[in-house]
Amino acid sequence: MKKIFAKKQGMTQIFDDQGRVLPGTVVRLLPMVVVGYKTKPKDGYSALVVAFDTCNKKVLNKPKLGQIKSVTNQKNDQAWRFIREISCPEEELDKWPIGKEISGDFFSEGDKIIVSGTSKGKGFQGVVKRHNFAGGPRTHGQKHSEREPGSIGVGGVQRVMKGKRMAGRMGGNRITIKNLKVVKIDSKIGEMFIKGAVPGRRGTLLEIRA
Repeated sequence: MKKIFAKKQGMTQIFDDQGRVLPGTVVRLLPMVVVGYKTKPKDGYSALVVAFDTCNKKVLNKPKLGQIKSVTNQKNDQAWRFIREISCPEEELDKWPIGKEISGDFFSEGDKIIVSGTSKGKGFQGVVKRHNFAGGPRTHGQKHSEREPGSIGVGGVQRVMKGKRMAGRMGGNRITIKNLKVVKIDSKIGEMFIKGAVPGRRGTLLEIRA
């Protein structure tokens, strides 16, 4: 079960032992606490229920507070911001008792990982930016159609077919990138340097698994 959650801190570059520059992303690992289980007899599948990233209760809505209260007893004004499930074989659930903390110690430098996150939202965009259309011609009587999609209909059907690439909202999708490499891990401050780019803006919640 090699899986942990992290927050994107930003992009930078470091140099390896041979003096080569490595562009990459710095992420802050979020230690998780086991707060419950999902079992096959009761739920139909087996998984660990984990919570992470503490915050003040005032920033959470009532449904979220009710979910947190049902799985863990948080004292004072602190509460878990996120509750997630991690798939785990039922015979291995006993290895993770309630209250046990899970960190990213099972990752090491050189590991190949898979990172998933939500991409940046770019709002309503046209077909040139959203679908890489070439646009219309710049000459031969064309004035205002440089970035237009062109014809969107087909002869005889009298409607726009489903799936036609047109302007619309862009971004905000779940993106998964495979074969990324762990270059460096600083366990003291809980940061990991990943070679390459990962989805999202600064502060985006990322799912890292091997």
